[in-house]
Amino acid sequence: MTESNLLPSGKPRIESLEMRGITKRFPGVLASDHVDFDVKSGEVHALLGENGAGKSTLMKILYGLYHPDEGQILLNGKPVTISSPNDSINLGISMIHQHFMLVPTLTVAENVALGLPSSRGALTDLDRVSNRILELAKIYGLKIDPDVYVWQLSVGQQQRVEIIKALYRGAALLILDEPTAVLTPQEVDELFVIMRQMTRDGHALIFISHKLHEVVEISNRITVLRDGRKIGTRPTSETTKQDLANWMVGREVGFATDRGKTDLGEVRLQLDGVQCGSDRGTPGLRGVSLEVRSGEILGIAGVSGNGQRELAETITGLRKITGGRVRLEGQNVTNFPPGELTARMLSYIPEERMRDGVIREFTVAENMILREHHKQPYSHNGLLNLRGIASHADTLIKEFRVKTPSRDTLAKNLSGGNIQKVVLAREISREPRVILAAQPTRGLDIGATEYVRGQLLEQRRKGAAIVLISEDLDEILALSDKIAVLYEGQVMDIVPRENATPQMLGLLMAGVHPEEGAVAVK
Repeated sequence: MTESNLLPSGKPRIESLEMRGITKRFPGVLASDHVDFDVKSGEVHALLGENGAGKSTLMKILYGLYHPDEGQILLNGKPVTISSPNDSINLGISMIHQHFMLVPTLTVAENVALGLPSSRGALTDLDRVSNRILELAKIYGLKIDPDVYVWQLSVGQQQRVEIIKALYRGAALLILDEPTAVLTPQEVDELFVIMRQMTRDGHALIFISHKLHEVVEISNRITVLRDGRKIGTRPTSETTKQDLANWMVGREVGFATDRGKTDLGEVRLQLDGVQCGSDRGTPGLRGVSLEVRSGEILGIAGVSGNGQRELAETITGLRKITGGRVRLEGQNVTNFPPGELTARMLSYIPEERMRDGVIREFTVAENMILREHHKQPYSHNGLLNLRGIASHADTLIKEFRVKTPSRDTLAKNLSGGNIQKVVLAREISREPRVILAAQPTRGLDIGATEYVRGQLLEQRRKGAAIVLISEDLDEILALSDKIAVLYEGQVMDIVPRENATPQMLGLLMAGVHPEEGAVAVK
């Protein structure tokens, strides 16, 4: 093998990989319908599509998690069989998952070595692993300390560990599944620098993302899937974000979010110095003070794990407050139970919609009355009014455009986007005075995201006070009237939307005050 066919890591390149006529059927679903896809050495090929379009199925076939019913995979022009992830890794194909596969209590070197045979037999060879990590880090511009524990690393640094782990195992082709979903803008920039270096060195990269501006910035070619079929492939230079969105959805998609102006009313929700613990036994919130008015959306920005979950749970009565107080429409509701807060017209769209938003084994209709099942017209004298429940459910299914075979379909059989619409329908139809929406569009495709955001803006127009917790800065900037940034359980700053920039928010999310250049001290 000539030197030109080797990567800087010393591993052979994958000059080309082709997937031809890939077909995969599940009971009642044609998930992949004779799809062709290819990627070449030295390029980033983006794979786009709505939820359920077939992206994950295609990549799971390439990674050996699924087996195709029809079609073939060619590596450098030769057919190969990939029956398991081990086969994939041995061929030089690796996958960086959106949720990292790392053990927090182990060091970087231990995570990289995990599952691999030691060069010293029964003895560990972590010194050799560490040296190799440092070599790879230097080659690819990845700053990482092999001896640091993973729990001590930022999200962006943990992602670098995943990349190092893949390179250590000889990856020539990397599948990056939503790699920017939990990164700050600065960490996204750093990742793109790494990706560009990897393509210059001859790696082939497959990039999956819902963020079209990132796709346009980093990719060389783009393939769009819809309903399990390949719609087409284009050079990135010959398309735009708007073209891609329309192509994915099959209709014109509105990107411009017209928030319009609303008349701010009274303070509906107020937090004064709120403190609470976390599930890890450490402080979750440390003196958080916020307020949101009628007709206003307060955006909460921050990297995952900086107090967002604790904030949502203290407001909704799911977590005990150890200091400070919460006021709802001027009344002290600190540590009130969730049912009492619901009765006071607080609605909650939870982050974990399958765990906290619906009951999986209940029907769509049953899930739509969870908040008010004990009230008329849904029950009378302790007995459910099935006709009233059915009528209510049918109305909401139509109004909120829930795609479901019937109101009697179990929630677990719906797509993520339609489960979110069920939650929205239930929470918004109550005409709430305060709405807490936590990650309301996470994992949703462009069409569903557009709909959910539109519903939140409509509630703002009607006078609701809305707290929007999101790790998607584009969403925060598009919807918010003012933005609070959380870091290590504290509010770094609260800025009006018109004064906020991604760069400013990114620094605050990293614990840095832009004016002072100082890192927040715990």
